[in-house]
Amino acid sequence: MQVVKFLKLHLKLNSLRKLSFTFFLIISLLLFFSCKKDLVIFDDNTTRIAFGSCGSQNNDLPIFNVITDHNPDLFIFLGDNIYGDTEDMNVLRSKYNQLGSKASYQNMKKNVPIIATWDDHDYGWNDAGKYYKFKEESKEIFLEFFEEPLNSERRNHPGIYHSEIYSINNKKLQIILLDNRTFRSNLKSYNGEVDDDNRYNYSLDYGIINNPDSTLLGEQQWIWLEKELQKTSDIRLICSGTQFGIEYNGYEAWANFPYEQQKLLNLIKSTNANGVMFLTGDVHYAELSKLNEENLYPIYDFTSSGLSSTWDFSTPNSNRIKGPIMENQFGLLTINWEENNPEIIMEVWDVNNTLRFKHSILLSEISF
Repeated sequence: MQVVKFLKLHLKLNSLRKLSFTFFLIISLLLFFSCKKDLVIFDDNTTRIAFGSCGSQNNDLPIFNVITDHNPDLFIFLGDNIYGDTEDMNVLRSKYNQLGSKASYQNMKKNVPIIATWDDHDYGWNDAGKYYKFKEESKEIFLEFFEEPLNSERRNHPGIYHSEIYSINNKKLQIILLDNRTFRSNLKSYNGEVDDDNRYNYSLDYGIINNPDSTLLGEQQWIWLEKELQKTSDIRLICSGTQFGIEYNGYEAWANFPYEQQKLLNLIKSTNANGVMFLTGDVHYAELSKLNEENLYPIYDFTSSGLSSTWDFSTPNSNRIKGPIMENQFGLLTINWEENNPEIIMEVWDVNNTLRFKHSILLSEISF
């Protein structure tokens, strides 16, 4: 009888231990996922940020291994991170999982912290804007795939716009991730705006929207962005799925929304925000554009697009100062903080690990 009692007590204690362990495990996992964030550790002297866009989950994406070999401090996905193009959220999720299963992606994820924004194809549909019916569901799948913490501000507002400020050697680096899909007004079909310009020897899709009520970012994101630009920072990288500093080309870009483009230039001026540069994607080639604006320092738009996608031609762009690079590539931005006037180096590397172009500026060149 005593033996039976002992066995029952032993089983009960074991059950309690298992329950305690299970409870501890659940709490630990909840804390982990509510606070988890890729730990970005920047060297005091040199910051190296890689970025790119337009990679299909149907390709092997060997370029992720090339990126990893360059040992950047951070990688930024600028959109079209997969080609979803669906209204079936199970299909969208499976395409993200297909990307996540790539050996090259797993290698990069293991070795390089990753942050991301989206463009149209991973948002859900080609050239989609605010009327895409599944934008909330798509957002949750995006945040889940990129392991956004449960307590992230991204979960507390519509869209996926976000910002981080990193302190490096008594300097501050701000990375602003814009959302140019969730709030964007409908595009306008091309209506012969540049028929008399023989540089446009291809079929144009979209025209210029001269309606000040049309928006790319939406009111709430504009209010947030103004507050972000008012924060103290030495260099600000504004990340946009579509190009900012190019001239109108009949495809999607900020140039389709000239009022919105000018609004952002004016906002940089009114907030006296120093050190603004744009990192952009979308077009399936790489280039560097320089936009000159009265009473403002030059605005550089560093485009890298084509992690696996390619395009047959580049569009007219009188602001282009480097490129285009038509082969698969990624962008690499290096900041040398050692000098009083830091050097900013912009490089494009192709899938064969060949340097395709390089351009350097000093921080003073993009300061008031």
